[in-house]
Amino acid sequence: QVQLVESGGGLVQAGGSLRLSCAASGRTFSDYAMGWFRQAPGKEREFVAAISWSGADIYVDSAKARFTISRDNAKNTVYLQMNSLKPEDTAVYHCAAPGRRWYISRIEHEYNYWGQGTQVTVSS
Repeated sequence: QVQLVESGGGLVQAGGSLRLSCAASGRTFSDYAMGWFRQAPGKEREFVAAISWSGADIYVDSAKARFTISRDNAKNTVYLQMNSLKPEDTAVYHCAAPGRRWYISRIEHEYNYWGQGTQVTVSS
């Protein structure tokens, strides 16, 4: 069974940085893309970034140039480095994994496995 465990959230001032981590287990990590989504209070969950099995990455427009997704296949871990954080980045951040090998997507329902989430709060 695939398990995803996030860490690294917290409270930070606007302009600060955080690095989120997501440790995966239960299948061959290097065969699959990984994604990050976030859900702010009162809003729907939205796509943030994803990285393919080979390291290609995609982002939501609001995260481009500020966030960087990366992966370490030896550690079965995906990261989200977040710089120049803004109050509107405040949300619960979830990592997610699709059920299909060799497939990367921005679409929430194409991800079958989800972590419990980690809270990121950015104060103004």
